[in-house]
Amino acid sequence: MLLLISTLILLSSALYLDLRYQRIPNKLCLYAFVLALLLQSINGQWQGLAQALLGAGLAFALLLPAYVFRWLAAGDVKLMIAVGALSGPQLLLWSVLYGIIFGTFTSFALALYKVGWSGMKKMMKKHFVHAGVNGGVKAGVDGADIHGVAVPVLQVPYAPALALGWLMACYLDPSIMLLVNNFGASYFY
Repeated sequence: MLLLISTLILLSSALYLDLRYQRIPNKLCLYAFVLALLLQSINGQWQGLAQALLGAGLAFALLLPAYVFRWLAAGDVKLMIAVGALSGPQLLLWSVLYGIIFGTFTSFALALYKVGWSGMKKMMKKHFVHAGVNGGVKAGVDGADIHGVAVPVLQVPYAPALALGWLMACYLDPSIMLLVNNFGASYFY
């Protein structure tokens, strides 16, 4: 239960910081990773430590390509490495898959909130019209494509999608729901 609460606090903090400042601090991810190693070692000794390292390694392997292709920022990858260490590989895998699904909707909603319908139309028109001309947009030094037309870049925080993905994975995991129900029953009675 302590691992779940720690993960929830980590994701809540990252969610706030990513929405407010559009960055997830390295210290937050590092402290969470060290805490995960400590808690997993206390809970499961060597096997718990192995689960933490396996979860962190899986997060790194799954999300590094997303960072390389600029689909995710480095803070999101480091956040999920810490979440993987806290949650273990199985819950992490489902969290990432659900996070991708939620990311589609949250990214669109946050982009729509930031630029509105007219901004979305302009951005899509510029991107698709200029990308369709040569089959791809090559950004210049000043953010312009090869024709000198500015292509707007909108950074959308991905921590909301990752947090929602983790919550969905927890909700759908029967062992976690049993743990939460037993904790609630013993706490309130």
